[in-house]
Amino acid sequence: MYDKFSVLKQIDGWLAEDIGHVDLTAQLMIDSDAVATFHMNAREPMIVAGIEVAALVFTHYDSAVTVEVLVRDGETVEAGAPLAVVSGPARSLLTAERTALNIVQRLSGIATETARYVRAIAHTRARLLDTRKTTPGLRMLEKHAAVCGGALNHRLGLDSGVMLKDNHIAVCGGIANAVRRAREQTPVLTRIEVECDRLDQVAEAVEAGADVIMLDNMSIPDMAEAVRRVAGRARLEASGGIRLDTIATVAETGVDFISTSRPFQSAPAVDIGLDHGAAR
Repeated sequence: MYDKFSVLKQIDGWLAEDIGHVDLTAQLMIDSDAVATFHMNAREPMIVAGIEVAALVFTHYDSAVTVEVLVRDGETVEAGAPLAVVSGPARSLLTAERTALNIVQRLSGIATETARYVRAIAHTRARLLDTRKTTPGLRMLEKHAAVCGGALNHRLGLDSGVMLKDNHIAVCGGIANAVRRAREQTPVLTRIEVECDRLDQVAEAVEAGADVIMLDNMSIPDMAEAVRRVAGRARLEASGGIRLDTIATVAETGVDFISTSRPFQSAPAVDIGLDHGAAR
């Protein structure tokens, strides 16, 4: 989920960064009246994310460009699958090509990597959450990509919920005081989450009435014990050092959520090409 108005403002910056003063090659080598058609194709298996954003890059740069989008975000495609057909003034297509491909390759890479983590815990009740450790300027779109891969969004920003971390708690004089203060002032529909790294803190957070408790860098035995002690009185989120080879074991403790930034930080861009179809 993303806001089209906000994306259009970002596209201006993306294009300005790539073009500079002028696309020298396109202006020198391509006739001003040349028209072309290009096919955007997947060159490896992937989960698509950002295809409509890529289309917006082309049409926002030049309203004479038309884009036929052939897939939807969240779809799984195989190598060779057609994603879109782009037609219009050849200069414009070639100028906007790299920016459009960069964003759809990046977002589809995140969606594809996220799906690997989701599949690893599919046999449990746990749901995968994303984090705020996103690329500056791309949070809205990267979180959209995470959802395309099957994750749930955590906080979109600092205004999306109250998360009481160790430093907040220390300044407030303890978990009980921190939760009480937050509860007195937080909008009624906003959740309060408390970060805990010890079982005694978990007990205090439950007693204070936290809605969600983050089990931060806890051992597997301690996570399982936290699940037993909390017994459904708060939702439990496991976080810290989660990897693809460890996430299933974490999920099997019985936690409700597992948050990790790895799909953002380690996902390779997938291979998508813009192949020439016809020109006149």
